[in-house]
Amino acid sequence: MTEKVLNGKKNGMAVLLLTSALYIAAIAAVIVGGLTLNGDDKAVGAALLAVGIFWLCVGWIPYCGLRILKPQEALVLTLFGKYIGTLKNNGFYFVNPFCTSINPAAKTKLSQSGDVDGSNSGASIGSIVLNGQSVGINTVGDKKISLKIMTLNNNRQKINDCLGNPVEIGIAVTWRVADTAKAVFNVDNYKEFLSLQCDAALRNIVRIYPYDIAPGIDTTGDGVADEGSLRGSSEIVAARIRDEIQEKVGEAGLEIIEARITYLAYAPEIAAVMLQRQQASAIIDARKMIVDGAVGMVEMALERLNEGGMVALDEERKAAMVSNLLVVLCGNHDAQPVVNSGSLY
Repeated sequence: MTEKVLNGKKNGMAVLLLTSALYIAAIAAVIVGGLTLNGDDKAVGAALLAVGIFWLCVGWIPYCGLRILKPQEALVLTLFGKYIGTLKNNGFYFVNPFCTSINPAAKTKLSQSGDVDGSNSGASIGSIVLNGQSVGINTVGDKKISLKIMTLNNNRQKINDCLGNPVEIGIAVTWRVADTAKAVFNVDNYKEFLSLQCDAALRNIVRIYPYDIAPGIDTTGDGVADEGSLRGSSEIVAARIRDEIQEKVGEAGLEIIEARITYLAYAPEIAAVMLQRQQASAIIDARKMIVDGAVGMVEMALERLNEGGMVALDEERKAAMVSNLLVVLCGNHDAQPVVNSGSLY
């Protein structure tokens, strides 16, 4: 299905004025015809009365062809089941009164920023839950399709990363309708279709990455281990999610502008354990740094003592000195030295 934009139909005001003038003329013809029937020229009166009544009965039909479009709105029109074109530019239009507007997603409300009809297009009578999304149902739907940039905020999902750890992740997808004909006719409901594809793409990409950097993991598919992770490579992950979604929804006439990770954390059942693991890793790294520094300080102390010739230490005393310095430098608490002041004997 190829989109066909209708141009040159912005004559709604002229049709409105002409139809209204004809309505006034029909009312006048009915009045004049009724009065003439009582006079001598009954044939003229009957003709005026017939024409006036006929127009009063069918003259409202042109009003059904009037369409008003605001900026960044579109109408997909069909005539007796055949697609005839799309109105995309703002203005006051007149189209075939028997044309109908099609928008299968008019009553679908996902967790996203402004649809065209907003909150005033109809009275809400209920809601259903679709794939974790709250979907409201309005009594009156607007058949206009929004061409504005909208943001779909998908609910958080629990997904296992490449190491099998369950993580919770949420994304916000910025999108818009690029081809109205594809959006209306190629899929049943383009908003629901987008939400489902966002969920599927998110799962496909998250399963490739570990939550944090892990050795021996290939996230790019080139056969070489790298340092990609959900936490450290969020920009790359978001870009891959966007490309994955775009590949799936291109046939529906949708354009994915951007995808961003809005929430990322371990699932609650393993969050405490993973926190302890991170704490242990941090403690090990800190201890390693302390030990490296302490060994360097001990080497420097021994070298200074040897250079100055202040004290001559044999190997046994050097070992004792190294042991004491390492205990002092690597201890968690301040050293409390014991001073040997000599012996009574």
